[in-house]
Amino acid sequence: MSRREAEEGRYAYEGLDRVIHEKARLGVLVALLARPRGLPFSELKRLCGLTDGNLSRHLAVLQEDGLIAMDKRLEANRSLTTCRLTSSGRKRFSDYLAALERVVKDAKEASAAASAPSRPSAA
Repeated sequence: MSRREAEEGRYAYEGLDRVIHEKARLGVLVALLARPRGLPFSELKRLCGLTDGNLSRHLAVLQEDGLIAMDKRLEANRSLTTCRLTSSGRKRFSDYLAALERVVKDAKEASAAASAPSRPSAA
């Protein structure tokens, strides 16, 4: 296999999941990652700097894709929604982070190669 064939698709980054990659959803997943029991909607809204409507829409997308689960219950006569990562969501997010780490590694290598002094060719 030639070098060119070996590098085909090298920078395609198929593991960068479009559902996760959106900025607000990425923030939601990071916030939920360290909290296996989940977070109340209001706390998630505060941590991610989102409005009620905006957060609701992003949570719906994540829930439809199986990344998160939402539990609703009454507490002191008020509705309390708690959001948490599902086990498949945690795995998918872990895979996404591995792909993102590859992007960062490739970018660092490309940057280092571009700034390295070029060697004069032997004549």
